[in-house]
Amino acid sequence: MPRYEYKVVPAPTKGLKAKGVKGAEGRFAHAVQELMNGLSGYGWEYLRAETLPCVERSGLTGSTTEWRNMLVFRRLREGETDAFAPELLTAPAMVAATGASDAVAQTAPVEDQVADRAVKNLRPQRPRPPPRQTQRPRAQRSRWQMRQTRTNMKISKMTHGTMASRIPMM
Repeated sequence: MPRYEYKVVPAPTKGLKAKGVKGAEGRFAHAVQELMNGLSGYGWEYLRAETLPCVERSGLTGSTTEWRNMLVFRRLREGETDAFAPELLTAPAMVAATGASDAVAQTAPVEDQVADRAVKNLRPQRPRPPPRQTQRPRAQRSRWQMRQTRTNMKISKMTHGTMASRIPMM
């Protein structure tokens, strides 16, 4: 039995302008068409449209129910075992007894190259440089940067530190 994955997207609420498309209905149909064609390019198949309730806050303590139009798409799951089809490899040709030494001589350099690559991968990598500092050392900062740092520290203290209790509340 095939298994699907689903994607639910909000239906367009406004039409799209296009050359040769006139009227509100035509623009709206064009917007839905573009959405469906865009998702079908990624393998999604249109399934149905749904109108679902959504509870939203209104004001401080109230809530209202809004109805939302959604489009439902589906496609076959990619990671399923049914979709897995291993490729069978052909068996190597048998080498005659007289030509066996020639075949070994030809494959030896290839095996050495593979071994050399494996050794290169085992060598330690050179160390990475330390991450860059976000601020320059104090002696290298300009006057403007020093002033900005002091101003930011004052703002931080006012909003998060000891001075927060001294700020009058409106």
